Parts: sequence; structure tokens; C-alpha cells
Amino acid sequence: MPHSYNKIWVHAIFATKERQLLIKSESEQKIYDHLKDQLIEIGCPVRIINGMPEHIHLLFLMNPQKAIADVLKQIKGNTSHWINENNIVVEKFAWQTGYAAYSVSESRLQIVYKYILQQKTHHAKQTFAEEYDEFIKFHGLKI
Repeated sequence: MPHSYNKIWVHAIFATKERQLLIKSESEQKIYDHLKDQLIEIGCPVRIINGMPEHIHLLFLMNPQKAIADVLKQIKGNTSHWINENNIVVEKFAWQTGYAAYSVSESRLQIVYKYILQQKTHHAKQTFAEEYDEFIKFHGLKI
């Protein structure tokens, strides 16, 4: 094949350190916009970012020249530094070290998009810990 083709959608989830409720409604859009800008800067177009006070979900197109671990490390590090430097939240802000990242097929893209869009409704019925465990089990990963 003379050309390489890649189109890998990623659903990434990560939490604030110790799952502290640090992302308040008045700062969440600023944080989401900064994450989006970081992803675009490294060649990962964003479909949606949304979340709750202790975690976020991102749906983006992976840059084939990058590794997922490097992308998430970069955006998490940059964003936590930016949040603290600009006093976006009152407390010292940090993300947990880990993350979850799953590939999303084109046929499921709209379903995942709606799921991320409706996070606040979803979490009125299910905690983040329950959601996280469900994702781990669904994807056949160890807890």
C-alpha cells in the first residue's frame, strides 16, 4: 500500500487527584476549552469533552504520530499547570496518574458522543466509581 491511513477515535477518562470535587461549574468550560486547545495543538481533533467535578471524558481523533500515553500525559500535565498558574480553581489542582482510554468504532461514535454529552444526567443515577468499574469489566480489564 503506498499510503498509510489511520482513523482511531479515543474515549479517554481520567479523574482529579484522589477524586476530589475540584471542577466546579464556573470553571469547567475553561478547563474543557484548554484541554481541547491542547489536543488540537498536538494534532488530535476533539469531538466532545464533558464530565463531573471529579472526572472528565474526552472523545478525540488520535494523531497517528503519537502514543496515547504521551498524549494524555502531555494534556494532563499542561492543563494542571495552567489551572494552578491561572488560579482557575481555589485548591491546588492535580489529576490522578492513571487514565482509561478505549478505541471507539465509527458505528458507536454517536452513542459514545451522547453518553459523554449526558454525563450529569448519567451520574444522577450512577457514581463515578460504579461507572469506572463497569468500563473496566466491559472492556475485559482487571480491577
